[in-house]
Amino acid sequence: MRSRWVGARPSASITRAMRLQWSVGRALRRAGFRAIAPVVVGFAIGAPGQMSLTSAVDIAVRSHPRVRSAEAEVERAQAALKQTHDVFVPSVTAGAGLGQAYGYSTNPPTLFSVSTGSLVYNSAQMSYVRSARAGLHAAELALEDTREAVAQDTALAVLALQHDGEREEAIRQEMDYATTLSNIVQERVNAGQDSQMSLTQARLTAGQFRLALLRAQDETADDRAKLARMLSVPETSLTVDTNFPDKPLPSDLAPAQPGGYATAGIASAFANAEAKQQQARGDANFRYRPQLNLFGQYNRYATFSNSYKQLQQTYFDKTTGRSLLTANEWFVGVQISVPLFDKFRTDKARESTAVASKALHAAENSQNDALDGLVRTRHGIAELQAQAEVAGLQQQLSQQQLDVIRVQLQNGTGNPDAPQMTPKDEENARIAEREKYLGVIDADYQLHQSEIQLLRQTGQLLTWLRPAGDVQSAPATGSGLPAAPPAQH
Repeated sequence: MRSRWVGARPSASITRAMRLQWSVGRALRRAGFRAIAPVVVGFAIGAPGQMSLTSAVDIAVRSHPRVRSAEAEVERAQAALKQTHDVFVPSVTAGAGLGQAYGYSTNPPTLFSVSTGSLVYNSAQMSYVRSARAGLHAAELALEDTREAVAQDTALAVLALQHDGEREEAIRQEMDYATTLSNIVQERVNAGQDSQMSLTQARLTAGQFRLALLRAQDETADDRAKLARMLSVPETSLTVDTNFPDKPLPSDLAPAQPGGYATAGIASAFANAEAKQQQARGDANFRYRPQLNLFGQYNRYATFSNSYKQLQQTYFDKTTGRSLLTANEWFVGVQISVPLFDKFRTDKARESTAVASKALHAAENSQNDALDGLVRTRHGIAELQAQAEVAGLQQQLSQQQLDVIRVQLQNGTGNPDAPQMTPKDEENARIAEREKYLGVIDADYQLHQSEIQLLRQTGQLLTWLRPAGDVQSAPATGSGLPAAPPAQH
């Protein structure tokens, strides 16, 4: 359950500064990613000049450099898996050379040659194949986790800019009220109804609000520049709206990854550990196991060379009247070898085993930390919901007090002996109400931050933001990863 606005709503000028306007054409050119087009074009048709939090996140997860880098890593892992299978496919090499040889030589020069070879059997190779497959699965999960991380960063950046704009407008209103108050106190001092100290205090309050407004404007500019870089859009035309997605959080927020992994990043860490374990198993199975390799070669000798002619005379069969030497030579066979002693391979296997063990323990530790953080975030959201409710009630109370003062200014208090309300009291009440409203803005912002963090920790942020059926996730590769271990303390 999220907090709701209570009490007085901000003025229309607050929402005026909270729109995201930018050129669709320039954004597409700068992003350089054709997959963005349907999202942006569909958005532009629905509401020209505006972009929701969901649209901003969708653009970021499709074009952000971190996502593009993770996609390149998936392509690398796919190529690595193909390489482990390609060793069984015969490779063919052809070469040619022209030259002349003189004198006697048992190896006359070849005009051209063709050779081929491939792996037939190696007990370690299947472990390397499984290692590459687990590595591909790890890369796909890392891509999914990167999308979630970019979505979180973008959502928080949009929220920050929304929050900055709301605070800036509220502080500007406070400064206006404080300026009016300073003018009222100046008139009261001139009329002998107030002290010079009260005037100084009023001017000090107005000066403090001017300073706070400058700081708020700086924060807004910084967050706008950050979000513009994320979306690759011009900073000068970047504003955001105030609409946080009106979707309830899933009631059963739990890690969405199969096997009980906290996030796709944790699952990727376990898949990477599995890849290293398979690599270590393959290195350990190298010794004392036969290896079979297919080889073949064809040579075409240079019959015009002097050395070839001498060999023809040497291997001349007088019975048939023909030379035993032919211009074509070819051979094919299978080479069988059994590694008996290889100190380098032995030490390499020990190193691979240690690396795999380290990766597994690091993944287990990350899983424990992630689950602990998930528990803390859940409890934190409950506290923030209560805090947002209290802030809303305080702002509502201040608004009601301001309404009472307005009525008393118009109609009096009804008690001639009680002190009468003055315009000075009204401006002070306005400032107090805006101050409580700033508390509502801050509480609501912190609550939304925690909600996004919780969705990120459970791997459901993109699912929550995007429509059903429009979520990109890592495809299953059947790596056979074991279930995640329970948290250890």
